[in-house]
Amino acid sequence: MQDQQGRVPGMIKAIGILELIFHAAVRSIRKGHGNAIVGLLINIAQTVALVLVFWAVFAFLGMRGAGLRGDFLMFLMTGVFLFMCHVKALTAVVGSEGPTSPMMKHAPMNTIIAIGGAALGELYTQVLSLLVVLFFYHVLWEPLAIDQPGAAFGVLLLAWFAGLGLGMVMLALKPWAPNAVKLVTQIYTRFNMIASGKMLVANMLPASFLPYFAWNPLFHMIDQARGYTFINYNPFNTSLAYPIYFALVVLVLGLMGEFYTRRNISLSRTARQ
Repeated sequence: MQDQQGRVPGMIKAIGILELIFHAAVRSIRKGHGNAIVGLLINIAQTVALVLVFWAVFAFLGMRGAGLRGDFLMFLMTGVFLFMCHVKALTAVVGSEGPTSPMMKHAPMNTIIAIGGAALGELYTQVLSLLVVLFFYHVLWEPLAIDQPGAAFGVLLLAWFAGLGLGMVMLALKPWAPNAVKLVTQIYTRFNMIASGKMLVANMLPASFLPYFAWNPLFHMIDQARGYTFINYNPFNTSLAYPIYFALVVLVLGLMGEFYTRRNISLSRTARQ
């Protein structure tokens, strides 16, 4: 009976934390734009613009035949969707409230709730944007044909999870070196425009070029997502094990770093920066 009574308050506390994360996620969504619908439309416009830019580049260079045997726009969208989800999760977590934020003065608010709210809010925005884009693509362009949609969506969640873990590492370092973290985040997101390999087919890369991309977990995730999207594509130069291990390692490092920063950082230090 005592064990059962002890579990009930713990369950109530867990539900309370989840409710706080939900409200933090709503706040994170509205922080980017006061109108949630306008914020969603902006994100959709960014995704569509990126797809159209790559489509125009391929069309200008006459490289549309270099993609997979399948829908060329789906080839582009698989790369863009995962890239956007990964990068947006990273930047959202890095931009969330840290241990010296005034929000932390309001109990029971803490940094984990802020991080979870920022990450979940960005995941909601990206998934909703994806569904809207695919719906209009299906209605206005041609019917969707995804071989394994559940597995492909799972890889999208993995891209978000890896961005969350990497963002936590950057967030833990941010109070100590805010300018350096900002620079590294910008370099990483812009470098991944090319290094993620979203414009390339991994199976067609020469062996001499493969090491330039194989270090990047996002490159593996995009290629694996295309393997689940196209029935006639079987990725053999990439694997899911590497990005999964990468995501778990950076998440653990981020949790350790966040705990250390929360215990040791001071308001006076951040004020001097």
